[in-house]
Amino acid sequence: MGLINKARVKSPWIVHYCAGSCNGCDIEILACLTPYYDVERFGILNIGNPKHADLLVVTGPANMRCSRVLKNLYDQMPEPKLVMAVGACAATGGVFHNCYNILGGIDRVIPVDVYVPGCAARPEAIIDGVVLALDKLSNIK
Repeated sequence: MGLINKARVKSPWIVHYCAGSCNGCDIEILACLTPYYDVERFGILNIGNPKHADLLVVTGPANMRCSRVLKNLYDQMPEPKLVMAVGACAATGGVFHNCYNILGGIDRVIPVDVYVPGCAARPEAIIDGVVLALDKLSNIK
C-alpha cells in the first residue's frame, strides 16, 4: 500500500450528499461532529468538495432529479473511492419507495460499498460504517 493510501486510511475525508430524505439521517450525521462523538479526533473530516473526498456519504433515496447529480459527484471523486448509504431510504428507498419519482436505493445509480441500516441511523452505526469503509480502503492495493 502506498504512502498516500496509508494517509487516506488514517485520515479519511468525507463528502455528504442528501438525496432528498426526511433529514433524520442528516441530523444524525451532524451529531457525529458534535463534541459527544467528535469524529474529527479520529481524523475524519467532513468537506464540501468531492475532488478531495475519499468517502461519499449519501442519505435519502435516489430519485429522478438527483440521480444525475449523484453520478456526477461520484465521477468527480478520485480513485479509490468509497460510497456509504446511510439509512433505509438510501439503501432501499425507505418510506418513499412507492413514490412516482423514486428509483429506489442509491445503488440503482452508483455502486455502494457500505450500507448503514436504520431510520434514522444512529451516530454509532454511522461511525461503524465509516470504519467498515476504511477497512475496505485499506484492503485496496
